[in-house]
Amino acid sequence: MGSYAFYVYGSYGFAALVTIAVTLWTWSDGRARQKELAALEAAGIRRRSARLKDSE
Repeated sequence: MGSYAFYVYGSYGFAALVTIAVTLWTWSDGRARQKELAALEAAGIRRRSARLKDSE
């Protein structure tokens, strides 16, 4: 590979870091949204889709 090794390995490393960062960000944001939904439902606020199922 010669002189291109640093560029290639650096590119793979950067892509791996970005992939891990996006995965962790998505996971943590999903957990935060689940907590928000639980707090809203505990306060008595329901989703529209839940009301439609109850009325049927």
